[in-house]
Amino acid sequence: MHAGRIADRVGSSLATACGITTFDGPSATRQKLITRLSELVEQLPEDLQLAARAAFGLAPEARHPLYQERITWAAVLIDRDTRTVRRRADEAVAQLAELAAMSTRRAGSGWHTAELNVAVTLDQGQPEVLERYRVVADQDGVDSLDFASVFAVRRRDFDAHLLYGGTLQYRSDADHPGFTLLPAEPLDRGGTHDFAIRYRLSHRDAMHPYVLHVPERPCEVFDLRVRFENDRTPPVQVFDGVLAQRSADEPLGRQQTVDPAGEIHLRFLRLLPGLLYGARWGHAHGERASGIAHSSGEAS
Repeated sequence: MHAGRIADRVGSSLATACGITTFDGPSATRQKLITRLSELVEQLPEDLQLAARAAFGLAPEARHPLYQERITWAAVLIDRDTRTVRRRADEAVAQLAELAAMSTRRAGSGWHTAELNVAVTLDQGQPEVLERYRVVADQDGVDSLDFASVFAVRRRDFDAHLLYGGTLQYRSDADHPGFTLLPAEPLDRGGTHDFAIRYRLSHRDAMHPYVLHVPERPCEVFDLRVRFENDRTPPVQVFDGVLAQRSADEPLGRQQTVDPAGEIHLRFLRLLPGLLYGARWGHAHGERASGIAHSSGEAS
């Protein structure tokens, strides 16, 4: 962050993510970089934040000219060897790149999700999924909301019914149901809008054994309930902010106990763009997190 000729070090993608233009001089470029990267670092898990600040020299005490000096500073501070800090710094940089890319793609989208409530019932012949949204307009004149389900299923294997909130149009997405919701009236900046959609699947095996949310826009709350058949409660893995691209041998999530009624209830707060949130159940092996994310799509 404090190297000379800083503008020469900034590529086009980074400039777009940080709002840097060709009219910005070195001082403005540096300040925009520091401001944007500091914002993104705050969204990282706590154990990666220090490594990220050291790597980029964002901490005042870490403004050493050489990368190795900055890594050594962090290693001494947390009493770890430099190889451990380097690994954390590499992971932090990868997550920062993902966050920056996702935030760039969602720029100008005009709205975000305040709350997404999902209820899944698997204890009947035709499983059902209920999704209830509360969204907030980030600009005036928002007249359409593109969203997709948090589960993957083929178009011919479900019926979708809008319960309230406007007019629903189906979009042809590759792996998951995609829709455009048209509110009755355009939304003004700061205004909220509620809508709900119910899916009825054609048979038990139509739905893949997971519900995962990979937000592209900010999502403040994701509340998930799944009801299994009481005599067939499977093992459940929970994904709470897992990076979508991981090596195949890394653990994907924590184990979750199904309650005596055959249900799980999960609540995720302040979801970060590009990360996985939700649950997978059953004994499926070999499914990488990145593949699940690709199938599940985006639902905010």
